[in-house]
Parts: sequence; C-alpha cells; structure tokens
Amino acid sequence: MKKLIGILLIAISAASFGTLGIFGRYVYGDGMDIFTALFIRFGVSAIFMITVLIVRKERFPRGRILAQLIGMGALGYVGQSFLYLSSIKYASVGLIALLLYLYPMFVFILSTIFLREKVTAVKIIALVLSLVGAALTVDPKGGQLLGVVMIIAAALVYSVYIVVGANVMKHVTAFQSSAVVFMSAGAVYGMLTFGNGVNLPQSNTGWLAMLGMIVFSTIIAITTFLAGIKIVGPTNGAMLSTLEPVVTVLLAAWLFGERLTPITLLGGGLILAAVIILTRAELKKEE
Repeated sequence: MKKLIGILLIAISAASFGTLGIFGRYVYGDGMDIFTALFIRFGVSAIFMITVLIVRKERFPRGRILAQLIGMGALGYVGQSFLYLSSIKYASVGLIALLLYLYPMFVFILSTIFLREKVTAVKIIALVLSLVGAALTVDPKGGQLLGVVMIIAAALVYSVYIVVGANVMKHVTAFQSSAVVFMSAGAVYGMLTFGNGVNLPQSNTGWLAMLGMIVFSTIIAITTFLAGIKIVGPTNGAMLSTLEPVVTVLLAAWLFGERLTPITLLGGGLILAAVIILTRAELKKEE
C-alpha cells in the first residue's frame, strides 16, 4: 500500500508539472517576462509553504540538511531552469523536451553509483520504454550544438537535484523541504527580476494563469514529487515522471487544438506501458 501511495504521488506530480507549459503560454502571452513569472511562482509558493509549516508546527530544517535544500533550490532549480530557458534560443522545443527527458537515465546511473540502487531488468525495460516514448511524444527537430549542450546540462543538473533530494528526504518532510526549495529559488529569481525590471500580467487571464502555475505546477507538483521519491526512490520517481509530456500534449490538444499524430499517441502508449510495468514490479515487492 505504501508503494502505491508513492506511485500515485509521483503520478500527481507529473500531471501537475505537465500543466506548467500550458499556464506559461498564457502568462507570457499576457505580458510577463520569465524572471518575473518565476519570482512570483516561487515567492508566493514559499509564503504558502511557510504558513503550512507554522500550522503543522513543523520546525525549519537546520544545519547540513538546510544547506543541501538551499542548494537544491538556488542551484538545482535555478540552474536547470536557466539552462532550459536559454537553450530555447538555439534548439527546437521538441528537441529540447526530448533531451531534457534524458534525466531518468542520468538519475538511474547516479543512483546506482552513489546510492547503491539495485539494477534490475524491470528498471532497464521501463527506462528504455519511457525514453523511446518521450522521444516519440515530443516530436524532436533540429537545433544548434550550443542548445543541445545546454539542455543536456539542464537534464544533468535536474538529475543531481533528484538524487540529492532522495537522500535529504530521509531527514525532512515534503513540506519542510518544499519550503526551503521555494524560498531559495524565489530569492535568486527575485534578484534577477529586480535587476531586469518587473513585468506583471496585463489582465485577469494572466493572473489566473499565474495562480494555476503556483498551485498546480509548483506547490502540488514539487511537494508530491519530493514525498513520492521518499517512498519509491529517485530512479523510479524519475521514470514515473515521464508521464509529464503525455499530460502536456493532451492539454495542448484540448486547449489549443494542437493535432495528436499516431506517432505521438504511440509514444504516450509506451510511456504508460513503462509506468504500468514499473508499478506492477513495485507493488509485487510489498506482497
């Protein structure tokens, strides 16, 4: 039952992260710039999570764990998002999405080396299926070498974030970790925002999209992910997260009328197959 809860938490996280690009399209289309949007996203999320800690009477993390959490937010999230957003200038969105989803493979390798995770045939099969599925789902096109290097670096940074997070989560709750990650990422984006100028939404549509980005794409997405990897581990968490592009593609088709091709549907099917295989294997461990 515990593993099932962990799997469901990662699935909720992936579905929530899948809304980020959708909300982002509305937010940027309403006059906001990237730094302002990310500052508000993490700043408001931090205030909410600190309030949750006060209500739950959970103390703020300290010492080495606090330092690691600050690094996860200020270096991990900020570094990954900076490389991701910069790579868009030099490569297609499809290629960027594909290369970013190399991170489950990186997490698998790092977890095997540093966390001594056991290598199993099920994990390898699920990894291959999820990577192929992601490749088919995002419909990659060409790009410059600089863009490719940047997005691979972003995938590697996010992989380190996940592996470090898996270890840190042994000592804190998802609420404690999320609060520090949000605060540290918000502080960095705050400095970048005020250095580049503040650009707020121009209409209610933009503000509603910003609220959706805060609630679904940040608070729910990150908190459930950190809680999930505490149960299922970093490798399984990373592979289950490949549900995210499936959610994004389906939402884009529904809201923006983007066409679903047979190849995209096949890719989504392979990702779902990987998730089912991994889920069945994890649940069998509890029997």
